[in-house]
Amino acid sequence: MSDRFSFARVLAVLGKEFIQMRRDRLTLGMIVGVPMMQIFLFGFAINVNPKHLPTAVSISDPGVFSDSIVAALANSSYFEIVKATNSPVVARRLLAEGDVSFIVEIPANFSRDLVRGAEPSLLVESDATDPAAGSNATAALSQLFTDALRDDLKGPLAARAVATPAFDVIIHPLYNPEAITQYNVVPGLLAVILTMSMVLMTCLALTRERERGTYENLLAMPVKPLELMRGKIARNIILGWIQGVLVLLIAKFVFDVPMIGSLPLLGICLLLFITANLAVGYTFSTIAQNQLQAMQMTMFFLLPSILLSGFAFPFRGMPEWAQWIGEALPSTHFLRVVRGVLLKGNGLAEIWPDTWPLILFLLVAGSLALLRFRRTLD
Repeated sequence: MSDRFSFARVLAVLGKEFIQMRRDRLTLGMIVGVPMMQIFLFGFAINVNPKHLPTAVSISDPGVFSDSIVAALANSSYFEIVKATNSPVVARRLLAEGDVSFIVEIPANFSRDLVRGAEPSLLVESDATDPAAGSNATAALSQLFTDALRDDLKGPLAARAVATPAFDVIIHPLYNPEAITQYNVVPGLLAVILTMSMVLMTCLALTRERERGTYENLLAMPVKPLELMRGKIARNIILGWIQGVLVLLIAKFVFDVPMIGSLPLLGICLLLFITANLAVGYTFSTIAQNQLQAMQMTMFFLLPSILLSGFAFPFRGMPEWAQWIGEALPSTHFLRVVRGVLLKGNGLAEIWPDTWPLILFLLVAGSLALLRFRRTLD
């Protein structure tokens, strides 16, 4: 072989690399799939100005004025009335459970005080656990309500339509009234950190065994697939608990995040979330042929878990198809649970709508991991 530099030999090596990459279809798919997913998610699914936010109205004084206020809300692109009641308690329960983002309360004697020339108050309560989600909608409220009664204030009341506002709008952001970003971000990081670390650690479990040549020893062990899977993830459950406790301690003593609800209840949900992500990682480990593929598959799962869960961008600002994908991810439901328990003081009744999807996801992911591993054994 000549000592001189040869472009022909470089092209030969380059051709061999392309042939090898073509044979590794999973890696090739990830190279194409990850940027495509990023483009579509950021281009179509991300919206920092959510509209049609679910709203409940509590009407203690039905009449012409209350009808006009409700109509103004319904005609606005920012609000979508999903519940009308005469009980403020019912409306606040919907807000605590996360079913609505706003409550508009029309108090008793509102019409009487308005006609008499007084300045009645209209109370608007909002879910401020994610301050960015409803900031634009909140800013639009004052002008919306000012215009709502313009056609109703006629005759002796006509002067009130052009003078100072006929009623006072009190906006009360709940759960994070000062709109402190850390209260929203730090609890959400618990979901992101555990998703990334739990899926990645378990995903590398079997692929590392294959690359080190010890996978055959696993197959020769007198254990059942379920026993092997439990043994593999048991250590990572403990590590996940340590990570979760560490994040919560930092949230409390460094960022002063309030912890109003039951920490034991949050601990149970934390266990479900950790185990669900470990099951996902175990499933990936039965598909990936090497650690590089395992890391690529982890990234493919992590990106939508961050972008479509409501952590980085408002969940209700996404189109419906993106919300359906987000609802299928465990991080979406755990994010609501951890914010609800810490910031709202939610109990089991309030978090159950997001707890049973975690249980269902765990059962499906665990069954799929076990099925895939049985096929590997065969």
